[in-house]
Amino acid sequence: MTQFIDTLVGIFQSSGFAQFGQPGGWLYAVMICVGCFLLYLAIVKEFEPLILLPMAFGMILANLPGSGVIHMQYFVGDGLEHPMWVEILNNGGLADMLYMGVKLGIYPPLIFLGIGTMTDFAPLISNPKSLLLGAAAQFGIFGTYMGARLLAATGLVDFTQKQSAAISIIGGADGPTAIFLSSKLAPNLMGAIAVSAYSYMALVPVIQPPIMRLLTTKKERVMRMAPPRKVSHTEKVMFPIIGLLLTCFLVPSGLPLLGMLFFGNLLKESGVTRRLAETARGPLIDTITILLGLTVGASTQASEFLTWDSIKIFLLGALSFIIATASGVLFVKIFNLILPKHKRINPLIGNAGVSAVPDSARISQVVGLEYDPTNYLLMHAMGPNVAGVIGSAVAAGILLGFLSM
Repeated sequence: MTQFIDTLVGIFQSSGFAQFGQPGGWLYAVMICVGCFLLYLAIVKEFEPLILLPMAFGMILANLPGSGVIHMQYFVGDGLEHPMWVEILNNGGLADMLYMGVKLGIYPPLIFLGIGTMTDFAPLISNPKSLLLGAAAQFGIFGTYMGARLLAATGLVDFTQKQSAAISIIGGADGPTAIFLSSKLAPNLMGAIAVSAYSYMALVPVIQPPIMRLLTTKKERVMRMAPPRKVSHTEKVMFPIIGLLLTCFLVPSGLPLLGMLFFGNLLKESGVTRRLAETARGPLIDTITILLGLTVGASTQASEFLTWDSIKIFLLGALSFIIATASGVLFVKIFNLILPKHKRINPLIGNAGVSAVPDSARISQVVGLEYDPTNYLLMHAMGPNVAGVIGSAVAAGILLGFLSM
């Protein structure tokens, strides 16, 4: 009987339940609860479910006591700039191997390839002024970077230059770009940055409308815009080629993201590679999304995620997103002062400069219809929306190039 009891005790002591009672074990319980909450948001509320669900599940897997799903000490640590290849090959598991796609910057460009095949740049081509709106919204990124550096100078935060840059990219509302930049500049903060970026992308319908209403008048909200012109097939084919040359000559560091974005769009618009385009926007992007979500979620171990730095990241991320939305709306109001009356822009589409496609453009439409049920802004808003995708990748390239010198 005693032997049987000892066996039961041994089984319990080796189980995950016993490890919760060890010092710091409660942190893993908290992370599992956070993962379950994110699963709730993804499944019940349908907040960015395609990425949030695998990310939340990866978070739960990595924080099960004794699971050893991923060994982040092989990737990040004091003075560790490159993965510990020998340890990964000898002692690593599946998650460690898959995480190499994040560490080496493979997954985000492939996501951009799929995005390119699903993006229609016609609204931007028909109204090139939209590019300025997409650029204006990137002030949220650079404004937050400067704010983080100012806070660091005053001692309120202790983020380095590279960490500040990685955090500020949250304002672009572009998850793959945030993961790409943080994996290069602040790998130890990547989990918190990724969760923050996708959380704010999901909260676009909650965060943006109050800012849009606050910064516009009723007269501006019902402003009508001239219908966009029809874009020819030749223009659609030439745009990704010209866009690639211009952006990558200006910002070579952004080539991995911008190159794949424009390549994907060329596959779509050329009309001669339909099978490749369908693969990129279907099986390929779905597979990479699963791998990206699982591995990024698995990197959010309790010891790295449950820190004061994570709270600061969420606060700075919120500030970045708010500034990006507000700067887009305010830029339109200022821009209208120099535009002819018949070419003025409805300020409600200024929010679409962040690259949460197509959610931000849809919010422009919804808010506009509240004040004029016959004023359809969706196609007008898609111009700055797709410009924001380019803008956030350019901003990431600028920060990466500047801080890698």
